Amino acid sequence: MIYQIFLTDDASVDLEELYNYIASHDAPEKADYVLDQIEKTFSSLCENSERGVYPKELLAIGLREYREIFFKPYRIIYRIIAENVYVMVIADGRRDMQALLQRRLLRG
Repeated sequence: MIYQIFLTDDASVDLEELYNYIASHDAPEKADYVLDQIEKTFSSLCENSERGVYPKELLAIGLREYREIFFKPYRIIYRIIAENVYVMVIADGRRDMQALLQRRLLRG
């Protein structure tokens, strides 16, 4: 089965902020490379969406609705609904992921 990949508004902002940070603190070429690799990583989910693991921060509280894949050190957290994959978070795994996931995924 082929899944469609969608980025949530939050994930789109994550990508934009990540790109801008790398471009301003390193080089635009490096930002282009990282962006391309992250896009390739989440695009690979269209054919094998269940290959990701459960994020340990969410598994610890019993949530198995979300999965994650990596382009280290970046974590791509997504949710599968019907034939769609929704990318919810794209974040540097060195951040306080517990707080980020609680704020982003468990709000409301």
